[in-house]
Amino acid sequence: QVQLVESGGGLVQPGGSLRLSCTASGFTLDYLSIGWFRQAPGKEREGVSCISSSDGSTYYADSVKGRFTISRDNAKNTAYLQMNSLKPEDTAVYYCAAPCVTPDYWGQGTQVTVSS
Repeated sequence: QVQLVESGGGLVQPGGSLRLSCTASGFTLDYLSIGWFRQAPGKEREGVSCISSSDGSTYYADSVKGRFTISRDNAKNTAYLQMNSLKPEDTAVYYCAAPCVTPDYWGQGTQVTVSS
């Protein structure tokens, strides 16, 4: 079965951290860029971060730059999003997708809630 599965979401206090994982099954991520997107209630989905397949170069939205770190482990067919210094405005459903531009594969999403 071809799919992406996210995990690691949850409820965290402002200033806290979470690490999201995105694992592929049924296909390899080795040659694909991997992106993280999020959608908050009543808002459009937005791109958060992307990591290339070739040289590991990364992209971050201005709103998360300096707080989030994207990485990948091709041996585990998995990508990660380390989220630090979380803010209430980071609350959203987070999705991984591949490749970053016009994705062919999407995960089901994982909820991240930042609240005291």
